[in-house]
Amino acid sequence: MNYLAHLFLSGEDEGIIVGNFLGDLVPKKDIIKLPDDIRDGVFIHRHIDAYTDDHPQVRKGVLRLHAKHHKYAPVLTDIYYDYFLAANWSKYTTESLTDFSIRIYAVLQNYAALMPDGVRDYMSRLVAADWLCSYGRLEGIEYTFNRLRKRVSRPELLDGVMESLTENETEFNREFNLFFPDLIAYVEKEINKL
Repeated sequence: MNYLAHLFLSGEDEGIIVGNFLGDLVPKKDIIKLPDDIRDGVFIHRHIDAYTDDHPQVRKGVLRLHAKHHKYAPVLTDIYYDYFLAANWSKYTTESLTDFSIRIYAVLQNYAALMPDGVRDYMSRLVAADWLCSYGRLEGIEYTFNRLRKRVSRPELLDGVMESLTENETEFNREFNLFFPDLIAYVEKEINKL
């Protein structure tokens, strides 16, 4: 899952929200330095990733993309799923995507002092460009892929990512809506164990 889904799955707990955001951004050696509730959020982030990678519906999408996008197929599926979460937002919550984004941005900004400088700058760009709401638009997803292209070792494997999404939109949407309720239930159980 990408940022929108991770943050959505965090619920209302600010520590979980911040930790879930930091999950891929903080080196393992620095996790121990975080407050307990934020560290819990990092672990929730990792549980989400592991559950997602193993889910049969997600694997279908990854397999569909593998021939064209190879090692980036799981990453693309994660990003596509943020698009489908935004597209199906009202199935999963009564809070508008705009209100959710504003609330999440405020939480992240309130905890900015705990973030390493580079992460804090990254978070500021995320907020300023309203990345969470942008996942609901094809242009926003395309912008995400353009950013990703600058960070990967084989950017040519990202050629045609938007076509892969639009050509397979029906299948990805169906798979997402079969998978996401399972993930919600799983994350709720994991959070309740904390």
